[in-house]
Amino acid sequence: MEKLFDKLSPMDLMRSEKMSFVQLIIPAESSHRAISYLGQLSLLQFRDLNADKSPFQRTFVNQVKRCAEMSRKLRFFKDQINKAGLMSSSLPVLQPDIDLEDLEIQLAEHEHELIEMNSNSDKLRQSYNELLEFKIVLQKACDFLISSHGRAVSEERELQENVYSNDEYVENASLLEQEMRPGPPNQSGLRFISGIICKSKILRFERMLFRATRGNMLFNQAPADEQIMDPVSTEMIEKTVFVVFFSGEQARTKILKICEAFGANCYPVPEDITKQRQITREVSSRLTDLEATLDAGIRHRNKALASIGVHLAKWMSMVRREKAVYDTLNMLNFDVTKKCLVGEGWCPIFGKTQIQEALQRASFDSSSEVGIIFHPMDSVESPPTYFRTNSFTSPYQEIVDAYGVARYQEANPAVYTTIIFPFLFAVMFGDWGHGICLLLGALVLIAHESKLNTQKLGSFMEMLFGGRYVLLLMSLFSIYCGLIYNEFFSVPFHIFGASAYKCRDSSCRDAHTIGLVKYQEPYPFGVDPSWRGSRSELAFLNSLKMKMSILFGVVHMNLGIILSYFNARFFGSSLDIRYQFVPQVIFLNSLFGYLSLLIVVKWCTGSQADLYHVMIYMFLSPTDNLGDNQLFWGQRPLQIVLLLLALIAVPWMLFPKPFILKKLYTERFQGRSYGLLNNSEMDLEVEPDSARQHHHEEFNFTEVFVHQMIHSIEFVLGSVSNTASYLRLWALSLAHSELSTVFYEKVLLLAWGYDNLVIRLVGLAVFAFATAFILLMMETLSAFLHALRLHWVEFQNKFYHGDGYKFKPFSFASLTDDDD
Repeated sequence: MEKLFDKLSPMDLMRSEKMSFVQLIIPAESSHRAISYLGQLSLLQFRDLNADKSPFQRTFVNQVKRCAEMSRKLRFFKDQINKAGLMSSSLPVLQPDIDLEDLEIQLAEHEHELIEMNSNSDKLRQSYNELLEFKIVLQKACDFLISSHGRAVSEERELQENVYSNDEYVENASLLEQEMRPGPPNQSGLRFISGIICKSKILRFERMLFRATRGNMLFNQAPADEQIMDPVSTEMIEKTVFVVFFSGEQARTKILKICEAFGANCYPVPEDITKQRQITREVSSRLTDLEATLDAGIRHRNKALASIGVHLAKWMSMVRREKAVYDTLNMLNFDVTKKCLVGEGWCPIFGKTQIQEALQRASFDSSSEVGIIFHPMDSVESPPTYFRTNSFTSPYQEIVDAYGVARYQEANPAVYTTIIFPFLFAVMFGDWGHGICLLLGALVLIAHESKLNTQKLGSFMEMLFGGRYVLLLMSLFSIYCGLIYNEFFSVPFHIFGASAYKCRDSSCRDAHTIGLVKYQEPYPFGVDPSWRGSRSELAFLNSLKMKMSILFGVVHMNLGIILSYFNARFFGSSLDIRYQFVPQVIFLNSLFGYLSLLIVVKWCTGSQADLYHVMIYMFLSPTDNLGDNQLFWGQRPLQIVLLLLALIAVPWMLFPKPFILKKLYTERFQGRSYGLLNNSEMDLEVEPDSARQHHHEEFNFTEVFVHQMIHSIEFVLGSVSNTASYLRLWALSLAHSELSTVFYEKVLLLAWGYDNLVIRLVGLAVFAFATAFILLMMETLSAFLHALRLHWVEFQNKFYHGDGYKFKPFSFASLTDDDD
């Protein structure tokens, strides 16, 4: 058996790539170029040798600061270009290579020029807005100034006669009213303040004026004909012109303070009509000049931004790479002579040759007299996990990694997830009409793959595009399972020939007798369409899908246990094979494997045996006669044997392994037997040139025993709960089928029964909406999540540790805008 397994060719995705821990000794003069070449290669993950130092204590902190400052300037340019509505060029531009120092000087010049232009533009815009507001105030205030002035004079005269002439007024009036009381006609008169304010503040502004003056004012307002641009947000704001008539110096002071608090701009408007016209002409003339100046400034600024935008993408990429190089150099240490940098890291074994070639090229291009030393080292630290994936296998690997990254060289569930995950989804979603809809969506995403790859997508669309091949397989398996269930938007079709059944009554749905009667050979593929609408449809489909779910679940869990055997065999752990794999296989199949056998035998023989009764009394009364529930000869003694094996398997899992581990540990450290160093995890010693430290941990028998007990109890209880969990395949499949039937019969057919075009169109629209948003979106998400749970919990917990960490090489390709 083992020889057969040894002859099998290895799978790239089954085990993670073999990794090697390496050390680099790089001369200082070629360090920058070497790291740059390694960033292009993307095959080496550096280890931080300065983890105990803060970012400000590292060697190349000044270079990182300079790159960060340049990134800030480039982001400033990008924001200005976007604000101006210009498009930065994404096409490669023929430009001679530029040094980082020259680029830094060039960016500083561009920033200074742009800040100066923005400052001048803001000042001009502010002057323009003030003149425009002044012009609007002049136009609006002059329209009602004369009439309002006349009305205010009459009101003041009435106030003078009725209030101020009263002798009791002085005694009863408040201090504010006494102060506001006008003096002789030559000392006070009707005055006004005109200005402009945001439209959203006008009501609160008027209310505050009324309260502050105790109603002793006349407020007029009119909406401005033009919107005014806010220089900060560059948004157009609606404003309202106001004129406040009042009397008294204190009222004037209060009104001006309120205007200042509300951000209202006040402008002097002369009462003389001739002066008003003269000022209006002057303001219009200055506005025309400012408009021309502003337009010229904007054109000059846009031209400068366009020249920057041509090179912006290249500059951002260059600065981003330089910063990444210096960040990586900060992870290296200087040697004793301060002439070489020492680095450590992980690389896949297949990439060693490419890394050495890149380092030799870096030494040659740097004209370094000393070459770069690259040599492997021993490490006690677990290597990172690296799987080589493509656009098809990558989303399945991401599904597995979302649960936990595989331990180094551990069996990878993604190999089986590629097929089993979309199949389990389809078991719950089976409808070949809905499957075709999903297939069309997947084909559209795949057809536009090259175009969508270069675009920046939203979070939902990016997730959908990344899983396009998952969607493709899910749709294909949904079509297959839909053909098995014989459902096309819940409608059965005679695709593979005539039905094997006929109805005794005129209609199967109205049958009151036996119902379906078989009269020819079984339907060649899938469920016979005559079951649809019959009295026994639900009972038949429930029985079929429930038993099918149990069969799939037992096979799926057995696959997980078998993979635990391959893991144990790969890592040379015979204890796990003898005292975990074997008793787990025995326990699971003695109970639920036997149940699966009974289901298959019942299907093949057409027996009427009650499997619930058989399984319950297998535990309660294993020696009783089965009677009508006997499916085959020798069933009762077989049940007794299987029950005994299941009972034996529990202590088999629990006790031997902790005691054997204790015995091995005692023999190893008491000198009864000696093994070669570095032969197991307990004997690994620190290599002289390794940067790692390793300490032996004392063997804690209690901890090991408790861990094994938890693992055994979890497996025993989990075998029951996990098998029951697979019944979700039956439940969701039934729910999807019944929902499709409800929408088809109670919406579409009901609307089609009316001889009215409007009702039919409304029914069709409701049916299409329900199909698209409930069946194709919500049900797809529901089935996806349930299939995900079956993989993560029921399947992967049988063999998958998922406590590794990803291989993250230093790579320019993985740099994003967030790294700026």
